[in-house]
Amino acid sequence: MAISMKLLLRLVLLLVLGLGLFAAYLVVTPAPIDPVAWEPPPVPEMTGPLAPNERMVGATLLAAGKIDGPEDVETDAQGRVYGGTNAGEVLRVDGEALEVFANTGGRPLGLDFAPSGALIVADAKKGLLSVSPAGEVSTLVDTVDGVRLGFTDDVAVAADGTIYFTDASDKFGFGDHMLDLLEGRPHGRLIKYDPQTKTSTVLARDLYFANGVALSRDESYVAVNETYRYRISRHWLKGPKAGATDVLVEGLPGFPDGVAQSGRGTFWIAMFTVRNAAGDFLAPRPLLKRMVANLPRALWPKPAPYGLVIEIDEEGKVLQSLHDPSGDSVHQVTSVHERDGALYLGHLHRDRISKVSL
Repeated sequence: MAISMKLLLRLVLLLVLGLGLFAAYLVVTPAPIDPVAWEPPPVPEMTGPLAPNERMVGATLLAAGKIDGPEDVETDAQGRVYGGTNAGEVLRVDGEALEVFANTGGRPLGLDFAPSGALIVADAKKGLLSVSPAGEVSTLVDTVDGVRLGFTDDVAVAADGTIYFTDASDKFGFGDHMLDLLEGRPHGRLIKYDPQTKTSTVLARDLYFANGVALSRDESYVAVNETYRYRISRHWLKGPKAGATDVLVEGLPGFPDGVAQSGRGTFWIAMFTVRNAAGDFLAPRPLLKRMVANLPRALWPKPAPYGLVIEIDEEGKVLQSLHDPSGDSVHQVTSVHERDGALYLGHLHRDRISKVSL
């Protein structure tokens, strides 16, 4: 049956009215964020060492379908591979065997072994933890300077046992990281924990989602990813700049998640995804960000399924990059761990650990 022009106009008017009322609702409804404007840097050209390639296509998959969300990956002296899960478990992969090494009761993210043999765990919900070789879990710290750790994210242990870790956001907890992005304010901290005195010291405050952390090879500085500013900052521990914080590399082509020392005097950067045009458009527009924060999460901008890791030197120069442009084999990389000529890649939202030969 044909629709009359008058009825069609009424339907269009009703649709416009409905959209207007919905937009008004998004504007006047209190939002869970207090957003500010900022202007993202230009997207770098993907040329030279950043040029797309297919070096991660066909990656080997470890524990595929059996490990839920191994955000960070670590190996022990025997070559066994560890990763945390959404269920709070730290799983250990030994060849074809998979076993539960420990259960933190929270959400284990960053992992690193201490000289004592303990596995140090940055648990998003429980704080900074230590797991003995027998799998016994103990809490090292869950509150720093009177502020509870809101999102303990990553950890790096120095040769003397000193622990450096990040509190990604003391306002938005695990699962609410997109709200931190939309708000655009610095809620992150870089913290040092001394196992001898059992004391914690905040080294750097006001970081924009303090994510991955790694030490330079000579341990003169600690690098920390500021995911939502597309950069890696550097806090000096030794030398004439000791105590100062500056930028190691900025204007990255995506969202840096984990960062790891290669053992060769370089860093590997795990890129969760490439830059998002919708995100860059929203960044300088607080009103639109408030409206997006009030939308159902299913309608929020989605990360592109692009696999990318980048190697830089200790001065921040890009040396090489590994890609999976389609994301069919590897995407949403959250950590990189180099061992014996291969990269072990963690994925927050996937059910495998990826292994890529160098």
